[in-house]
Amino acid sequence: MFFNGNFAGKHFKSYTKSFAILFFTFYLHTILYIRIRCAGIIPSSEATAKWGVKAGKGGKKINTKDFKNLAEPFKAFIGNRELVYQLLDLHPTPIEAFAPDGIAIFINRACLELNNIPDVGFVVGQYNVKTDPMMIRILGQDNLDKVFRGETWSFSGFPAPIQEVVDRGITDGKPFEAATMDLYCFPIWDGDIFVCTICFFYVNNMYQGRSDMAKAREYIEVHWHDEFDVDNLAHTVNLSKRHFQRIFKEVSGYTPIEFYRKIKLEKIQEKLLDGNLSVEQAFDACGVGSRGTYLNLFKEKFKMTPSEYRKTHKKK
Repeated sequence: MFFNGNFAGKHFKSYTKSFAILFFTFYLHTILYIRIRCAGIIPSSEATAKWGVKAGKGGKKINTKDFKNLAEPFKAFIGNRELVYQLLDLHPTPIEAFAPDGIAIFINRACLELNNIPDVGFVVGQYNVKTDPMMIRILGQDNLDKVFRGETWSFSGFPAPIQEVVDRGITDGKPFEAATMDLYCFPIWDGDIFVCTICFFYVNNMYQGRSDMAKAREYIEVHWHDEFDVDNLAHTVNLSKRHFQRIFKEVSGYTPIEFYRKIKLEKIQEKLLDGNLSVEQAFDACGVGSRGTYLNLFKEKFKMTPSEYRKTHKKK
């Protein structure tokens, strides 16, 4: 069959009239994310509004001005449900869609392959993200409520709970030891009716090999804003500090503190690309001063000062 089971049938039949809205919003948000991500900034609802998808009262209104100005061949493409489905299913970014009650109604091939899920039947029509204790713990109940009120929402550094997924018997073997992602969710509205929420998973880092070292690297990436504590890290993976430092270096090529500083510098780099922040504010947002160790580390890595780095990026 054409739909191949990836869309839950009963939901899809009731949502077909919203496909043009879904695709156009998908198109705008994809362009939005690419443009902002290239600048090192995670998108926000304010940025979304700036790039053309306006949230009116309650976040329910979509600006259709650009839609009306699209070329006729592209409008025809949007109107073809089979082609739109192929776009979503074959898109290289892992994508899931959820009904307002939290039930999964779509998962594309990239998402299936990423998580080594053998069949859509394990997810579509079965999995409810709103009531999953694991997701409530990771994302927070308040954030899930925002998503299912129809708000645009993003989460940077989402730790993929792959071991818990494996324990539930959803995957066909463990595809990776650990991964961190940027999660970006946006709503699809048909007038005043909240149709569904579309979730994109942009993989930042993925680790294979020793599970304890993958866990340590993931811990550093998630807790990069915290003060570095090698004793706590070693305790997290049940190793002595000396043994942990040696194994971490062998596996990653970095000492734990070097890896921590690498992640911290990447975050500083991202913040510097935010024109709304001064250099001092960019450093402060990463939990460090702009005149200490990390200033010297930044200049050593990028061969320029933070101000020069910002000017160089603006020229590009």
